[in-house]
Amino acid sequence: MPGPAGFLNPSSTARRSSLRPDNVDWTPPPKDEQQPVQLRRILRLFRPYRGRLAVVGLLVAAASLVSVASPFLLREVLDVAIPERRTGLLSLLALGMIVTAVMNSVFGVLQTLISTTVGQRVMHDLRTGVYAKLQRMPLAFFTRTRTGEVQSRIANDIGGMQATVTSTATSLVSNLTSVVATVVAMIALDWRLTVVSLLLLPLFVWVSRRVGNERKRITTKRQKQMATMSAIVTESLSVSGILLGRTMGRADSLTRNFTAESERLVDLEVRANMAGRWRMATIGIVMAAMPALIYWAAGIVLQVGGPVFSIGTLVAFVSLQQGLLRPATSLLTTGVQMQTSLALFQRIFEYLDLPVAITEPEKPVRLVRPRGEVRFEDVSFAYDPAAAPTLSGIGLTVPAGGSLAVVGPTGSGKSTLSYLVPRLYDVTGGRVTLDGVDVRELDFDTLARSVGVVSQETYLFHASVAENLRFAKPEATDEEIERAARAAQIHDHIAALPEGYDTVVGERGYRFSGGEKQRLAIARTILRDPPVLVLDEATSALDTRTEHAVQRAIDRLSAGRTTITIAHRLSTVRDADQIVVLDAGRIAERGTHDELLAADGRYAALVRRDADTAPPEAPHDSAGTGPDPAPQGPGDPLALPQPAP
Repeated sequence: MPGPAGFLNPSSTARRSSLRPDNVDWTPPPKDEQQPVQLRRILRLFRPYRGRLAVVGLLVAAASLVSVASPFLLREVLDVAIPERRTGLLSLLALGMIVTAVMNSVFGVLQTLISTTVGQRVMHDLRTGVYAKLQRMPLAFFTRTRTGEVQSRIANDIGGMQATVTSTATSLVSNLTSVVATVVAMIALDWRLTVVSLLLLPLFVWVSRRVGNERKRITTKRQKQMATMSAIVTESLSVSGILLGRTMGRADSLTRNFTAESERLVDLEVRANMAGRWRMATIGIVMAAMPALIYWAAGIVLQVGGPVFSIGTLVAFVSLQQGLLRPATSLLTTGVQMQTSLALFQRIFEYLDLPVAITEPEKPVRLVRPRGEVRFEDVSFAYDPAAAPTLSGIGLTVPAGGSLAVVGPTGSGKSTLSYLVPRLYDVTGGRVTLDGVDVRELDFDTLARSVGVVSQETYLFHASVAENLRFAKPEATDEEIERAARAAQIHDHIAALPEGYDTVVGERGYRFSGGEKQRLAIARTILRDPPVLVLDEATSALDTRTEHAVQRAIDRLSAGRTTITIAHRLSTVRDADQIVVLDAGRIAERGTHDELLAADGRYAALVRRDADTAPPEAPHDSAGTGPDPAPQGPGDPLALPQPAP
């Protein structure tokens, strides 16, 4: 994943473009789905809540019928009750108008409550669906996609759909029902005046569709810009980003670049809000002028000797027409919002449609008590099918409880080999087996319980020490956590902290040194107790003194387990049962430490290189932020507290 330096100046855009998710294999390009197809897919999101939606529909219908009753009551007041001085009828009609207003308000509140609940549940389903899908994506997806882009899809895109799924959909149904009911009532009063009122409706619909398409295009650009800004914030305002920016003196450059991206977002926001605004305002003006047009038409009809309209009919009709104005305008606006929301739904559907390369088989194999034998049978692997393979013809066997060390120059495929055991990637040729079963046939739970990984880069959550350790085993007791910490040679340090195991480790564990974080990771793995252990250059970033301390914890962890060690420093693999030297993805040499030294080949050359470039021992942990614990053993300057018997 690119660091914050990728955002130091606008020219970096071209360099980072290949890393943007829109340009990688894992994220398909935006699809021009036919709107009916996409709308059907959106409607399927509401299918689990069709019972509640049916209740909303009944409330909408009831509210629409009640609302159109008022003009008819008004006509009776003006044409019958007042002219004929029928006080009793007038009182009943007035009471009826009050009751309709109360019923309309009650129906509206209930409708809003149910529709908002349904909308929030749909948003919940979308969020959890996208999150669950991303949890199933292979490691390659996350190495090629910026974290900010992923966060933007979940937060900004789904958040931007809130109005659509909570109120817009219901508003569409409500307004449509109101329009239909009002038009029917207008026809019942006088069909000729109704024709005059609806002459311009097709023009209004055409204008609203044009505005909706325009806003949809702008919204797509706006969401991409928001994703870019989210990525900048995530990367440059992380602990690592702040350290890099300040130590490189690029804080001002980062601020200027963020300002430029924010300016682009401002422009898109203004364009999104103003798109078609004048056209929609014109529609509002014309519809507001419709009562005057109706009065004018009625006067002209009387002048030419046409049918006579009663005052009550004319006022009731204008009241209906005014009642039609609000839902009709809202309906046109809702159509525009729906067009805009289609762009957001499309971005979410892109993630939901991502192909999952690593899946659990239909009938997975479950190992109750795995022994831990690992085999690589003629394994080959390529990150890109069009490129040369990273691994070719790898054949290895690690007996249960045995140890294998993999060494070689940078880029030889060492880490890639380790990724295949826990199935972070799938082989492209051959197979990797655990106790004779292809790892692709195992259920995910068995694989997670069987293979533990300790990598060079330790990840700790912004939570307490205990919570970080319990991530490996949520049901672990305090005694189990302490026992694992003692075995990892980190208990005494934790106990000396002001809050002990309740101490918050800080963002990415920056309150701990590199060696301390590694030992926390080892304690976490001890707590999970896997029979197979993969150590991916777990000590390469540490100074020699800290490496010895961490190595002792690793030795405790490795005891009795099948261990595959990816080594940068050869001093950590001398005692391995088998050492393999990789070169350009192939096995160049294999044997024990003594056998390979005697062969005087590539391994011997690597040993001599390490001896020539070995740094002097440092008094502090170069990978962390503070010193390691002081020596404690009287006879051994590197001794650390031993676990309790």
